[in-house]
Amino acid sequence: MNDDSASDSVTFRDRDRLVRTSTHGAALDCLAAGIEAARPDRLIPSAVSVRDGVLRIEGVAAESGAGGVDGAGDATGEYDLDDYDRVVLIGAGKASAEVAEALAGVLEDGDREIDEGVVVTEDPAERPSPPGVEVLPGDHPVPSDRGVESARRVLDAVERAGPDDLVLAAITGGGSALLAAPVDTVSPADLRGLTEALLACGASIDEINAVRKHCSAVKGGRLARAAAPATVLTLAISDVIGDPLDTIASGPTVPDPSTYADALAVLDRYDLDVPASVRDHLRAGAVGEREETPTAGDPAFDRARAFIVGSGRTALDAAAAAAVERGYEPLVLAAGIRGEAREAATTHAAIAEECASRGAPVEPPAALLSGGETTVTLGDAAGTGGPNAEFAASAGLALAEGPLGGESPRIVVASADTDGIDGPTDAAGGIADAATLDPGAARDALDRHDVYPLLEEAGALLHTGPTGTNVNDLRVVLVEADPTE
Repeated sequence: MNDDSASDSVTFRDRDRLVRTSTHGAALDCLAAGIEAARPDRLIPSAVSVRDGVLRIEGVAAESGAGGVDGAGDATGEYDLDDYDRVVLIGAGKASAEVAEALAGVLEDGDREIDEGVVVTEDPAERPSPPGVEVLPGDHPVPSDRGVESARRVLDAVERAGPDDLVLAAITGGGSALLAAPVDTVSPADLRGLTEALLACGASIDEINAVRKHCSAVKGGRLARAAAPATVLTLAISDVIGDPLDTIASGPTVPDPSTYADALAVLDRYDLDVPASVRDHLRAGAVGEREETPTAGDPAFDRARAFIVGSGRTALDAAAAAAVERGYEPLVLAAGIRGEAREAATTHAAIAEECASRGAPVEPPAALLSGGETTVTLGDAAGTGGPNAEFAASAGLALAEGPLGGESPRIVVASADTDGIDGPTDAAGGIADAATLDPGAARDALDRHDVYPLLEEAGALLHTGPTGTNVNDLRVVLVEADPTE
């Protein structure tokens, strides 16, 4: 982007250097279209409106029972704003301030203001400051003391909500770390130690969240319990594969299917050395000495409903439309690609080669698209780079050493994290073809998980700055037709 904050469109720094061919340019255009479509300033006005004093929300409701909604699919809710004394807006996540800004604009257009608002996000000075909303700091992926204080401010706001108030909850990816209010028996320092152990042990997101929810005063539906009997409407932008609402930001306003026993089992399964206060708290909960997180059917959700207004699928659909506009036949491989980035990239490259040589599963010119979230297991390596950069480097290597050899510059691979931050780096991802990287150097960098300097030297790193959204990764693989045919 042009600066450190979200702007009207997603742009790539040094685009002229990145665009070696028209195919590279088209790949970047598809990425940008996908990211832009998933931004709150696009999503919220299309999903939320106020007409004649009635707030209308259109989105995808939760799976059966989650968020107080039975059934899945397109969902619509209508709420007469005259029925509510106050509108309270709370939120957490990397895009929560942007969602709050968009919601404030929709309400203002309907002649209603936010009476009280508190959201927690990263770098609040770089985020929008909607009228009536405090934008407070938190940290990601490990919670901080200031983040704990900010989360308690959110909790205070919902506890003040009365039965005739409407609470709007802006929940986006990253909220698990940003909305960090531990239970009274666990200190912020112990919460940090627990989080670091969970992130390093190889546990799945569901396992990590089972523990985090049961050490939190707000996660796992507890924020909705604190807000009851106010009406609570959650608007979520999903960064989770499959879009389960109880996993997005650890589900602060929706039912929790996990238990204290589940949380303890995670500690035992991975033989985690966690602070004594954590294990003591979980053991007390498992024997009924602590209140369990609320499940589906709990009175906390009698007046609660949840809507997903954007997800990785949103970005994929927009990238596919951009590909069609540029003459490519799109094929979405999957919205939930996961596993090691290096291995996933090799698979994508093989499918692209099959398209180029055999015209299957789609005839070139084609655009192969995928979403989801890949990972990089570092082991003893201490290099620099994120999953999307590693994906691009691995795909470039696979194409260079693949069966098409010199023909594979017909294939361009671009991969980016939609929030503009690929792992612990300032890059969003990378772009490569068969000629981008020296194979020997690429293999060495991948083995050391040190692809950032490799791509940087090759002029193949993607930089956007913060994009104002977060719907996981987006990958675009363009395959050109054989010019000799």
